[in-house]
Amino acid sequence: MANIKIFGGSSHQDLSQKIADHLGLELGKVVTKKFSNQETCVEIGESVRGEDVYIVQSGCGEINDSLMELLIMIDACKIASASRVTAVIPCFPYARQDKKDKSRAPISAKLVANMLSVAGADHIITMDLHASQIQGFFDIPVDNLYAEPAVLKWIRENISEWRNCTVVSPDAGGAKRATSIAHRLHVAFALIHKERKKANEVDRMVLVGDVKDRVAILVDDMADTCGTICHAADKLLSAGAARVYAILTHGIFSGPALACINSACFEAVVVTNTIPQEDKMKHCSKIQAIDISMILAEAIKRTHNGESVSYLFSHVPL
Repeated sequence: MANIKIFGGSSHQDLSQKIADHLGLELGKVVTKKFSNQETCVEIGESVRGEDVYIVQSGCGEINDSLMELLIMIDACKIASASRVTAVIPCFPYARQDKKDKSRAPISAKLVANMLSVAGADHIITMDLHASQIQGFFDIPVDNLYAEPAVLKWIRENISEWRNCTVVSPDAGGAKRATSIAHRLHVAFALIHKERKKANEVDRMVLVGDVKDRVAILVDDMADTCGTICHAADKLLSAGAARVYAILTHGIFSGPALACINSACFEAVVVTNTIPQEDKMKHCSKIQAIDISMILAEAIKRTHNGESVSYLFSHVPL
């Protein structure tokens, strides 16, 4: 492909390289360093004048550093006369702060959207936003891709009894995602209603649906401390589920998450590689990773060629 450059930020170099490999391109030269006062410095090592530039940077690790690095890279490419700059953000930072749910609470996802636009981004490609309305925070095009094709493929290839399963949403917010997967697999759907005392702490869970003697597949967009999905797994097991799997797009796994998963009743906890998982998989044998670099690479290719991206990834074959 002509007139295209791909750069990878420091948050997920492995994913950046896989995307470039799928496209048959070399990653662009970029050097990121910190001054003694911890300011981030980015140096783009090759010309981007007139190029269609894609910057891959996931919202993981040191989130604020990753975000600032992305903003600086976008600005550096724009003032170096790139024709278009697309930020490829597999895991969108601050996505959970998408609404004003109490007095004086910030809408930080909107702030991040504003910063990306002001930095000079012309287009955003992301995956499984925590809330799809975040797309409305932008005045530039946003393509929200779905991990659903990869999830369906994994289920069919790795769960022998998938035809006798129930897809379960661990909360009401994820019901649409779970029902879509259940519909495409032609299986049953269930929902867990949860009540929280405070953030990251669940008070009570109620299962709506039947999982008795069935394989239960918990589906969610992300897991952080994993308190919710581990409690949900216990609830499903007590309700008679034969086996329990969890499939998540973004495996954040902070704090006690790995210990919780190791002690929980999961057969497997499957995540995509929007966030690096290698170190976590070494400490938790239940974690398995699905590679979504091909989906992102295809989205970049179609964007560069002026083809539809949203249609391709929001209409998954049955």
